[in-house]
Amino acid sequence: MKGKLKLAVISLLAIPMLLQAQVRTEQTFKKGWKFTREDSKDFSRQDYNDAKWQSVTVPHDWAIYGPFSVNNDKQNVAIAQDGQKEAMEHAGRTGGLPFVGVGWYRLNFEAPASMAGKKATLVFDGAMSHARVYINGQEAGYWPYGYNSFFVDATPYLKANEVNTLAVRLENESESSRWYPGAGLYRNVHLVINEDVHIPVWGTVVTTPVVEEGFARVNVKTELVMPEGKKVSDYRIVTQVKRADGKMLASDDRPGNKLDATFFNQNFVIYNPSLWSPDSPVLYTAETKIYEGDVLKDEYTTRFGIRTLEIIPDKGFFLNGKMTKFRGVCNHHDLGPLGGIANEAGIRRQIRILKDMGCNAIRTSHNMPAPELIRACDEMGMMVMAESFDEWKGAKVQNGYHKIFDEWVEKDLVNLIRHYRNNPSIVMWCIGNEVPDQWNGNRGPKLSRMLQDICHREDPTRPVTQGMDAPDAVVNNNMAAVMDVAGFNYRPHKYLENYKKLPQCIVLGSETASTVSSRGVYKFPVERRSMQKYPDHQSSSYDVEHCGWSNLPEDDWIWHEDNTWCIGEFVWTGFDYLGEPTPYYTDWPSHSSLFGIVDLAGLPKDRFYLYRSHWNPGKETLHILPHWNWEGREGEVTPVFVYTNYPSAELFINGKSQGKRSKDLSVTVENSKDSISTAEFKRQQRYRLMWMDTRYEPGSIKVVAYDKDGKAVAEKEMHTAGAPHHIELVADRTTIDAGGEDLSFVTVKVVDKDGNLCPLADNEIRFKVKGAGFYRAGANGNPASLESFQVPRMKVFNGMMTAIVAATDKPGEILLEATGKGLQKAVLKLESK
Repeated sequence: MKGKLKLAVISLLAIPMLLQAQVRTEQTFKKGWKFTREDSKDFSRQDYNDAKWQSVTVPHDWAIYGPFSVNNDKQNVAIAQDGQKEAMEHAGRTGGLPFVGVGWYRLNFEAPASMAGKKATLVFDGAMSHARVYINGQEAGYWPYGYNSFFVDATPYLKANEVNTLAVRLENESESSRWYPGAGLYRNVHLVINEDVHIPVWGTVVTTPVVEEGFARVNVKTELVMPEGKKVSDYRIVTQVKRADGKMLASDDRPGNKLDATFFNQNFVIYNPSLWSPDSPVLYTAETKIYEGDVLKDEYTTRFGIRTLEIIPDKGFFLNGKMTKFRGVCNHHDLGPLGGIANEAGIRRQIRILKDMGCNAIRTSHNMPAPELIRACDEMGMMVMAESFDEWKGAKVQNGYHKIFDEWVEKDLVNLIRHYRNNPSIVMWCIGNEVPDQWNGNRGPKLSRMLQDICHREDPTRPVTQGMDAPDAVVNNNMAAVMDVAGFNYRPHKYLENYKKLPQCIVLGSETASTVSSRGVYKFPVERRSMQKYPDHQSSSYDVEHCGWSNLPEDDWIWHEDNTWCIGEFVWTGFDYLGEPTPYYTDWPSHSSLFGIVDLAGLPKDRFYLYRSHWNPGKETLHILPHWNWEGREGEVTPVFVYTNYPSAELFINGKSQGKRSKDLSVTVENSKDSISTAEFKRQQRYRLMWMDTRYEPGSIKVVAYDKDGKAVAEKEMHTAGAPHHIELVADRTTIDAGGEDLSFVTVKVVDKDGNLCPLADNEIRFKVKGAGFYRAGANGNPASLESFQVPRMKVFNGMMTAIVAATDKPGEILLEATGKGLQKAVLKLESK
């Protein structure tokens, strides 16, 4: 992790002002911003009057406020990686939101007289995109890639003891993305003030070269920026390594070495260290002070973890010496109804949901992550494959990264690695995703080697991979052989062939499944289907439908469970995201994905419990599908599936046994690869319990689960719901932090008089928030819904939605009231502190 800079923030009237400090201050610029979608070169001028512009708080995504339109970035293309041969219209490919175009942000802030003679750095965690930064009317920096963090030397432009003006021009080009990228200053902006001698942004490198039973060696390299004519030996460094509770474990005080031009080098021994892992995410800090004589010049805190990574041919991936399979998901960066903003509450909620499912890793597809995500993964225990690019030299979209690759690729990759090289959650770098260069045998392998070499130069401690979806091409042209880890997107039937040819003797499922489903939607007859479309623009939640290039979850599990050289997978995707409404490319109003294990509202689909039953077997899972409200289907075949961590279960409909089913552990890759086995769900029989011939009759449906000894250990019952009667509200957290950023995510259900979910309800719910909070956004998980995320009313989708409540600056009680026509209202009490 980059140095955790000490925060010092005060305000003067409406103008932020930097606090006078001894050596280092950081201010995060959140409030006081002005914003417009107009464009003029005059907007960079310090004396420009922006009083009529919109007042916004950063992080800010201008496009998420809509409105949706079929004409927002309509693309007429052939998606090669989806197998399309001819150009076709893609109406909702990037989410149908107005992200294309220019946006300007302006902020006035006061710098104190004490700033004179010091160094000032503006740090942008991410700005979408083509950011041009102006300070007091002068252009101070430019960074085109919207997903990356970057910094600008503000020293020549800032004026001490005066009001300064920061202006940022951002522009998203049309056809620049394959999904919803967000827009604006969607991540935080910081101003750091240092002495002339200081540790620069991301200026420390912490490694643990030796981790043995009973002790670990920790090496800390600290970069120093100095005035001309000075050298490291003119200064002294003091570093203390501490536990999370503040107890000091080791310290070192030494002068700079004359042989080191710009670095201090320190070594420590930590006895009986606690190793970082997803199950035990223990963190340490290195607190560093720089002195010139007895004068303190800088302070810098670096957080890190102690852990080992190893990939052993034929044997797999080892974390802390223990063979570990990646039970991972791919996630785009948007937070559904919140858009692209880096909101800590939204990010941590996603990680909580994924960990409950048994997920242990996230692939940041297909771009650099926000610092809030990596910080949360460090603290909560989630491994990360940090990805960088969706394009190299070969184009996927007209205005994609290929236009800037030659000039910017090394700068972007260096920033990514230096930013996150100290974060223990990062276990692998990923240099690209399905790049068209993989088909070019002269270019693809060489670019792969070049980018991997940059990763190794900047961080020799982690392996490097990329997601390749042309297995035959990349194996034959040696692009796969170049990589530390050969990552394959889909086509698990090619794994064995590629494993035999590759020198690494391991295979990673860098992207898998692409199963599609809509929460609470079930289609009949229950058959395995590829690219199936329906008039309602949904996919079946029986979890038997997928894309033309992909498969069902079990098609991947069986490979990684039965072969040590298969080191795990990253499922496409953990959460639904805005854009890529596959298979509904041309079918507006479809504008968000159906790939997610969890929907756009953060509500688990049935597939969540299928993954949970396999990935988190130590926790009880007993889930029945479909719902049991099928008026008009009486007597018709309505299959019932049960997802459970137990080996067997018995199904009852209105008290009558439908028979006992057990998972068929005799199923293997070899005896289930023929087309008949595929059609008859043979691999699914190893992991799901399925009653394919049951017939619907209203009433109750119950399942009793049995352990390996045949003992009944759990049961669950579901009832045919009556008419919608009232609303239920359940918050993920009832106490949140005041300050305007923390959020409570409230699950909204329409239920009958007995509390049974009404699975067909589509009532419109209206919300009012009173007290120390406000309605932030809402979503129902319907990938074809064009309802505004921000307006405090929305139809539930199959009986459910999510309402998001934010705290104001002032602590106090918050009341959320939900009403709907013909329904008893609900009131939920929250509190902000």
